[in-house]
Amino acid sequence: MDKKQLSEADIRSKFIDPAILKAGWSEANQIYREYAITNGRIVVRGQRAQRNMQTALRADYLLCWQYGQPLAVVEAKDNNHTVGAGLQQATDYAERMGVPFAFSSNGDGFVFRDATLADGVLTQEIGLDKFPSPEDLWDRYCAWKQWTPEQKQVNAFAYHQGDNGRVPRYYQLHAINRTLEAVAAGQNRVLLVMATGTGKTYTAFQIIWRLLKSGAKKRVLFLADRNILVDQTMVGDFKPFKGGMAKLSPNAKGIERVDAQGVKTVEELELAVTKGKKSTGGKQVNKAYEVYLGLYQAVTGKNGADDVYKQFSPDFFDLIIIDECHRGSANEDSAWREILDYFSNATQVGLTATPKETEDASNIHYFGEPVYTYTLKQGIEDGFLAPYKVVRVDLDRDTFGWRPPKGMLDDNGHLIEDRIYNAADMNRNLVLGLRDRVVADKITQYLKGTDRNAKTIVFCEDVDHAQRMTAALAEANKDICATRHKYVMQITGDNEVGKRELDNFIDPDSADPVIAVTSKLMSTGVDAQTCKLVVLDQNIKSMTLFKQIIGRGTRLNEEHGKQFFTILDFKRATELFADKDFDGEPVQIYKPTGDDDVVPPPPADDESVVPDGDNGLPDTGGEGQGGKTKDPAGVYGDGAGENGSENTGGGGGTDKPRKYEIGGRVTVSIARERIQYLDANGKLVTESLRDFTRINLAKKYDSLDAFLQAWTGADRKEALVQELQHHGVLLDVLAEELALEKGEGTTLAEADPFDVLLHVAYDQPILTRSERARRAKQKLADDGVYAKYGNTARKVLEALIDKYADEGIFAIENTDILKVQPFTQMGSNVELMKSFGGSRQDYQAAMTQLAQAIYQPPAA
Repeated sequence: MDKKQLSEADIRSKFIDPAILKAGWSEANQIYREYAITNGRIVVRGQRAQRNMQTALRADYLLCWQYGQPLAVVEAKDNNHTVGAGLQQATDYAERMGVPFAFSSNGDGFVFRDATLADGVLTQEIGLDKFPSPEDLWDRYCAWKQWTPEQKQVNAFAYHQGDNGRVPRYYQLHAINRTLEAVAAGQNRVLLVMATGTGKTYTAFQIIWRLLKSGAKKRVLFLADRNILVDQTMVGDFKPFKGGMAKLSPNAKGIERVDAQGVKTVEELELAVTKGKKSTGGKQVNKAYEVYLGLYQAVTGKNGADDVYKQFSPDFFDLIIIDECHRGSANEDSAWREILDYFSNATQVGLTATPKETEDASNIHYFGEPVYTYTLKQGIEDGFLAPYKVVRVDLDRDTFGWRPPKGMLDDNGHLIEDRIYNAADMNRNLVLGLRDRVVADKITQYLKGTDRNAKTIVFCEDVDHAQRMTAALAEANKDICATRHKYVMQITGDNEVGKRELDNFIDPDSADPVIAVTSKLMSTGVDAQTCKLVVLDQNIKSMTLFKQIIGRGTRLNEEHGKQFFTILDFKRATELFADKDFDGEPVQIYKPTGDDDVVPPPPADDESVVPDGDNGLPDTGGEGQGGKTKDPAGVYGDGAGENGSENTGGGGGTDKPRKYEIGGRVTVSIARERIQYLDANGKLVTESLRDFTRINLAKKYDSLDAFLQAWTGADRKEALVQELQHHGVLLDVLAEELALEKGEGTTLAEADPFDVLLHVAYDQPILTRSERARRAKQKLADDGVYAKYGNTARKVLEALIDKYADEGIFAIENTDILKVQPFTQMGSNVELMKSFGGSRQDYQAAMTQLAQAIYQPPAA
């Protein structure tokens, strides 16, 4: 057998697979082929998104001790490469996976890189029959980790795989394994930071599963601050615990689900809290379960309930998982901390996408430094999260300010304070009725130009603003709302009708609501997988709140066409993207002094518009000076800032009102609009597609001649275009934008990619493919190319040029083109190639001449 003639796949199946299997590795739970480390970044331009597979990382083999406990990466090459040709790639992948062992092979043997230095050397070449056994690598790994026997036992236990064979992503493996290592080492406070949409709940499930099944922990409490989070967790990621899992709530009965046939059913949830006997009163807790899930308001007795958690002894739970821990546990006087302090002996794991680090509260002070962090930037780069584009819309009254004429009264008869009102005042101190209409019209215009059924969340200043915006959007979309009354819904803490529609908004298969108008309620914990538009019409100064709001759009759902999302920003909130803290490591700001409790001071005036709801209380109103809105069932947790009360003067109108309201007397218009995209480095750039393309081509080719040489010299033009796409230049989208600008859709549709690039980057005229085909035929005739070939070859050349005119250059670059009509009528693939001189090389030489004729420079 000549190995040089074998493909890489043949080398793997005939040599590498047998060597690994002979060493004792199991196909069932230790060998994972083509393991997807990353999916490849999604590039967005215009309304198109395309996954760049050149950035996807796939390990030929991932070898695990047990399911989910990686040990080594093996990279294969064909036998035309050296045995160690894949070692650098394997080493890079091994580092990404956090393992010390990397192997490279071409079928002759292996090059083995052992970062543990167990044999005293870093790299050595070994024969096919010397591949290490699982036990060998596991012992080296444990010694490298310096694990005790107890740590080794916990970390050796397999993950839950389930019937679907789901394999954790590499960063989930890191999060799970590092948490278990910390717990096994005796660390009782653990913090995990993972961007929204990266699977925190699934990660928590796997942590709990291993700790329970290994015997390291026996009883678990999972705390969340949204009822829907608890219910979705029970019927979703935590479902394997069914029978040993219950909810600490006396109210909920089940969660509605829709099956494949569209039939709505209610999946019952096991409840741990039952009505007590008349003689005892109150509610009793069944303590026979392993895993309890609870809404912290219900567990702590907020909303008038009993302190359910006090029915458990302080040592009952030995593991507590706190979801969205930034919302309460960072504050020493919060309701979360009542529970955490009561069960202080338990291991407590905090999960968050946005650790709370202020002068008054700190997750890091309580939990310690994160054992693992996976950021939004990493998630987008790896292709696991949806990238975004930003459309910033500046309104004239927000941008340039507005000063009332002297003596002007608002609609309620109040004298308007004489000063300049700007963006920070809008909907907070000043309500301009026409402003709501302009914003609603712009949102509607965007949806009409993209997708009227794209799930949209509109973040307003407060409930009053949300109510007005809901009405304005319904009017702007009256053509749809006339028959679909739930197309636009207000979903705020005080609106029971709207809150009942939250599940339908989240459900990818539910048509309505399409537009959800909210204030703070939907800023966190809402798993809206198909949300394609996030609208910001809220003053946002809190980085924590900003990250949570952006997280509503970052989930991918390619099955339903969700590959990216758009942020429509009316408040310049997206300037926070440029903040050094947006996607950096959490830095502790809070510095405790002694044992004193920290009681946060009243917020500064410019911060009061962005309460995070971190006081641990239920829906108590937040902003405003009037009454409070209750959430008696504790269904949605806090809705800080979501009260509809208005102090419009009080005291017979003698006091200064909280807000001045002006209907249609003050005009509002759009001052400017700009679109921003993520560049190849993950930075927002403000450029049109035309400018983006021109700048990126100039970076790669310093002159027109350099570009022309690269294009004409490329064996395959398609490969060159794919390389440009890797840098974010999407030619079909660019052509669409040019067509809209110029009104020349027909010409651009028939243009060669070469001409589009020449026009945009170097201001050259656009030629259609038909024009280039005509010129190419004339060029081949004038240069005597036709004359040098026989009748068959001339017909092939003529047909290839016609194919180019119809389908473009990429179609004729592929030799398979000779296997379709009209070429099949002229002869077989081999016969047609031989007509150019007898060999494949002669055919390729003719194709080079053809390309030169097609792309000849214009006549002087």
